[in-house]
Amino acid sequence: MKNQNQNSIAMAIKSFNTPINIINLLSSFFLFACGIACGIIFTFYFKNSSVNLQVINGQILNYSSLNSHPLSPPPPPSPRSIIPRLGLNEYIKPINVEHDMSDEELFWRSSMVPKVKEFPFKRVPKVAFMFLTRGPILLSPLWELFFKGNEGFYSIYIHSDPSYNQSHVDESSIFHGRRIPSKEVEWGKINMVEAEKRLLANALLDISNQRFVLLSEACIPLFNFSTIYTHLMNSTKNFVETYDQPGPVGRGRYHPRMSPTIKLPQWRKGSQWFEMDRDLALEVVSDQTYFSVFKKHCKGSCYADEHFLPTFVSMKFEKRNSGRTLTWVDWSKGGPHPTRYYRSDISVEFLKKLRSESSCEYNGEKTSVCHLFARKFTPHALSRLLIFAPKVMQFNH
Repeated sequence: MKNQNQNSIAMAIKSFNTPINIINLLSSFFLFACGIACGIIFTFYFKNSSVNLQVINGQILNYSSLNSHPLSPPPPPSPRSIIPRLGLNEYIKPINVEHDMSDEELFWRSSMVPKVKEFPFKRVPKVAFMFLTRGPILLSPLWELFFKGNEGFYSIYIHSDPSYNQSHVDESSIFHGRRIPSKEVEWGKINMVEAEKRLLANALLDISNQRFVLLSEACIPLFNFSTIYTHLMNSTKNFVETYDQPGPVGRGRYHPRMSPTIKLPQWRKGSQWFEMDRDLALEVVSDQTYFSVFKKHCKGSCYADEHFLPTFVSMKFEKRNSGRTLTWVDWSKGGPHPTRYYRSDISVEFLKKLRSESSCEYNGEKTSVCHLFARKFTPHALSRLLIFAPKVMQFNH
């Protein structure tokens, strides 16, 4: 019996040591390892797919739940049809005006221009109303009436002194949350031009803005919104006032060191209150050559805000410019500041006079509508403006 057991063990060892049995063992071990690996992979895959979520048009879709039922709807659109739409929406969406970009970053970002002129999406052209103020919009109730019912056709931007606290501005006001990152501005200094460029740059971030108007807290509209909107959108010209004025308050402010970039015969003067199209706004924001000359040499009594844009536009874009401003102002009394208007100055006759007393050219034809805005109106004039202006200017028409 003992010999029989020894023979069985010997035969088993001999059988195990043969080449064929070793190969079979290794094959079995390999298949076993592959099975374990496949199990781990499939377990990991189904675990992840159970929480695979996709956001489409504001709705969260769970792909695994959609595919787990035989009557589930068809799979979501392919990435090719989703990604471009999401990417385009992110590109054309206006940036929050309360961003944290520096001026350098802002000017760089706002100067980006698509080479393809045709828009691949539907849009409504808007007018950017840019208010350069010390503090609040003093005549805001009048502007509220002006804008009412025209949402989607305008944008508002405010540059005010950094020390101004906007906490008292009602959240329901159209001016709430519209102040851009602002810096200190001094009358007649180059930082006044920097503030104008800052307003333009912020407005350019909204690709729907096509016309740009600079206003002060003392400005009023002379016509209703639809009239002003149509006038601006249909215009073939920009409205930057430019003229050559001999004497100490004109050519006398020119600095010889501005040459050869800017020569004396090219020096121009004009109102700082402008209106321009998107193409010119892009040129103003992206310019570094002419602005750097002004920043270096236009100091003291030079009054950069009265000379930079008139000179720059006259030198580079004169054919596209009307040479006049759309903002009425009275300088007849002389002095460094225009006439101010108070409550007793406001009447129906006075407002009608501002609307049609002049004669000018618009798109090659004569017209009496030469000014769309007027200044300089004090808060004391507001009560009578609210009584007469809606009737004369036909607000809500």
